[in-house]
Amino acid sequence: MNEALRVRVARIAREAEDILSYELVAEDGGTLAAFEAGAHLDVRIPGKESTLRSYSLCNDPEETHRYVIAVQRDARGRGGSRAMHERVHEGDVLVVSPPRNDFPLLFARGYVLVAGGIGVTPLLSMARQLQRTGLPYTMYYCARAPERAAFRELLSMPPFADHVRFHFDGGDPDKGLDVSGLLSTRAPGTRLYCCGPAGLMKAVRDASARHRWPWEKVHFESFGADGVGALATREDTDFEVTIRSTGQVLSVPKGQSVLNVLRRNGLRVTSDCEAGSCGTCVTRVCEGEPEHRDSFFQQEPAGNQRMLICVSRARSKRLVLDL
Repeated sequence: MNEALRVRVARIAREAEDILSYELVAEDGGTLAAFEAGAHLDVRIPGKESTLRSYSLCNDPEETHRYVIAVQRDARGRGGSRAMHERVHEGDVLVVSPPRNDFPLLFARGYVLVAGGIGVTPLLSMARQLQRTGLPYTMYYCARAPERAAFRELLSMPPFADHVRFHFDGGDPDKGLDVSGLLSTRAPGTRLYCCGPAGLMKAVRDASARHRWPWEKVHFESFGADGVGALATREDTDFEVTIRSTGQVLSVPKGQSVLNVLRRNGLRVTSDCEAGSCGTCVTRVCEGEPEHRDSFFQQEPAGNQRMLICVSRARSKRLVLDL
């Protein structure tokens, strides 16, 4: 992990059933690197020295004395969340990366924030910033039950209470949030941000497309119990992608996906789950060696001729994509 930071766990708090928050401060007591709403940290998991997990920051970006993350324990996960819950204690020192942001809060006249479960964490940081700056927003927070909604008490009180709408489905998808109704109209200049499980993101993606929300105004980040982009377990390195049809060369920095780099440069690629599981964004690789970080190809070898650009990266310095 380049430019690693050493932080001390100043406080651990229970935020909901199986969800703990961790307040991290600089080991030397100094100021921490600044971050933007939507950013995340890579955390080296105690007892798993080769394993990193990424967790979104949920405190106010104005704060430079602390980072706050929240972790949901998942017995069915890959072990990162369990290790955080079972092995990390107040006073421990953790090694983390500087904050990175692949889910930035871009300027808009207003915002719709749709959160599912632990996916509320980056949206909470956004809500804090929007509250402080006075920009209009509404957050729709979906969870199975009140006791499973992280930061529910905080979000039920001023100044957030007037902006947050909770929806509890009892675990029944048929009783989920009416996403289509919610997105049936769009106020001019509004941006939509969604973070949560794949099912919620698919519903939001489908509804926003059906109701003709501009694609560049709709933003997603996948979030599992093991963190942001939970399939990515290796450290990122910078690489380049070349667009075969035009020869355009784009840099993919650490902490950003190929898919989002393409989007930011005006290239539209069909995608769905954005977590490496559905196969929608599979792209042919003409040259170079991809580093597969998906679950879609677990049942068959992916080889070097195709990759899921939502989560997979490159082993080589350059990839040529058939786009």
